[in-house]
Order: sequence, then C-alpha cells, then structure tokens
Amino acid sequence: MSLTRQIPREEIKTMPLFPALTPEQVCMLDSPAALAAAMPALLAAPVLGFDTESKPTFRKGEESDGPHLIQLADSQCAWLVPVVKGVLPEEIKTLLADPARPLVGFDLVSDRALLKSRLGVECGGLIDLGNLLPSDDARITVGAVQAVARLFGQYFRKSKKLSTTNWSRLPLSPAQQAYAGNDAWVALRVYQELQARGLLQETTA
Repeated sequence: MSLTRQIPREEIKTMPLFPALTPEQVCMLDSPAALAAAMPALLAAPVLGFDTESKPTFRKGEESDGPHLIQLADSQCAWLVPVVKGVLPEEIKTLLADPARPLVGFDLVSDRALLKSRLGVECGGLIDLGNLLPSDDARITVGAVQAVARLFGQYFRKSKKLSTTNWSRLPLSPAQQAYAGNDAWVALRVYQELQARGLLQETTA
C-alpha cells in the first residue's frame, strides 16, 4: 500500500477496524494518588503518545480557554490529566517540558500554542506525525485516520460527536475517556510503525 496516496474516506471505512485500547487501559489521573501511581510508568516511557482536548468554541471570535484535558500514552495504557481551573500538576508540566522525551501526535500546532499561552508550558519534544507522512498532494495534511489506513490497512474510527463534547465538564463519560485515550495511543502506534520501517525523519512541531 502506498504511504503517500490519499485514501478516500469511503475506502477507509471498508477496512478492518483498528484495535483500540480497552476501557481498563485508559486511566483518569484526577487525584494526587492516581497521578503518583502513574508517574513511574510515564517517566519510564522513552516516547509518549500525546494529545489535548479543549471545550469547543462555536461563536465567531470566541477564543478557547483550553486545554481542558492532557492525554498521554505508552504502548500499554493511556492516561488522562484533567486541567481544572487552569491548573496542571507540576509533575506533568515538567514531563511535557522535557526536550529529551518525545511527545508524538497529530496537528500539534494549536496544542503547543494553548499549552504555552494558557498554562505557561513550553513543550520540549513535540513531534507532529503529520509532518512525517507526506501526500502526493502537498496541500493535504495527514491525520490519524489517514495514517492508520496507510500504515496498517485499518480504519481508526473517530466520533465527530465525541470530539465536540464539553471537555471541561467532569466527570468525563466512559465514551469520552475511550476517545481521548485512543487519540494519544494511536499516535504512538503510528510513530512506532514508522520507526520499525525506518521511515522516521523527526521534525518537532
């Protein structure tokens, strides 16, 4: 399968489903105890899948006050860190700022900007996977669904309804948690596959 051909969405939908994390593999870090329990695994991971979610804006000129959720994933699990009243745990701030720890995801320009402007976090090692997967049409930026189709021949199903839910309202539903966790995890899986094929030309976001 060509890694540069833009696969039509209708064709992607005929592919086998990409196996997602189970609910048991997605953990909310919404207490000091949960965060402390997760930090050893997070710090041990050489690369982490990464994403953020923000409450959507619908009115013209309205600015986001997100991010409201930080998502991180290793090969086995995803962790969700809620940003409550604009506060992010110092342990997560330090992890995000570490230039020696790659954080891989898709379309990270706005994530970087919001983390810096809203939370004062300058991410040190962001790698935007969309920059590593060129298309025959240079105007096209590759996202997670397209990347999974090209690399695995599978359909990574994303819910538009879930993506536009209110990520600032806690507790998050099980469906929201699964959506958010898999967004970070699929980025790591794509990175690992590119690495295994010797196709990485790392470019920070």
